[in-house]
Amino acid sequence: MDRLISGAKKLGFHLTSSQVEQFEVYYRELIHWNKRVNLTAIVDYEEVQIKHFLDSLSVALALEGGQPLNASFHVIDVGTGAGMPGIPFKILYPDVRLVLLDSVGKKTSFLRHLTAKLSLREVEVLTTRAEDLARKEGYREAFDLVLSRAVAELPTLVELTLPLCKIGGVFVAQKKGQIEEETRKAARAIDLVGGRLREVKRVKLGELPEERLLVVIEKVAPTPLGYPRRAGIPEKRPLSLQ
Repeated sequence: MDRLISGAKKLGFHLTSSQVEQFEVYYRELIHWNKRVNLTAIVDYEEVQIKHFLDSLSVALALEGGQPLNASFHVIDVGTGAGMPGIPFKILYPDVRLVLLDSVGKKTSFLRHLTAKLSLREVEVLTTRAEDLARKEGYREAFDLVLSRAVAELPTLVELTLPLCKIGGVFVAQKKGQIEEETRKAARAIDLVGGRLREVKRVKLGELPEERLLVVIEKVAPTPLGYPRRAGIPEKRPLSLQ
């Protein structure tokens, strides 16, 4: 895990030997399960370290200094797939409470197996859609940090994620490439569901082939009860296009 260790240091994170071992186990289990469940197209040892693990750890750069990342800090990873960025974040900050959300049962089966294998505590794996979870007591406006990586365009994504974010919390979307037009289109959606764009943070790291972007949106007002709309509608009819 040399590429991950050196890249993490450049981001300001010093991984312990036990954390490195957890990433080793993560890689082995990912490749093993990927033979029968479509989890990732990236399987090379060094590429997984860089494009999955290190990329996932970069989300922590969006957090403001001084935030206590302990058991009172509640995180959800929406559309987590193979567990990224949620599980790498949990390995980095083992005390936080984490919810991994995905609608595909085969993927959540892998995640339940993986979290047990890694001996991760305070992790809940849910097989459902964000539109449905955001209607449930205990989840709506309950999270300090909402994460999402390569799930959807921003106008759709903010409707799926911000209803889960508590006021004062933040949603971080991992993106790459040109983002200006996407953020412009998302402005109406962000406002409607109670958010405010705080910043687009650029992550420049030699290990990553392309510049990564962290779109950081603060939750500043309650989300109206009409959002998110029923399953499938945010993607079919993004708020920016109405």
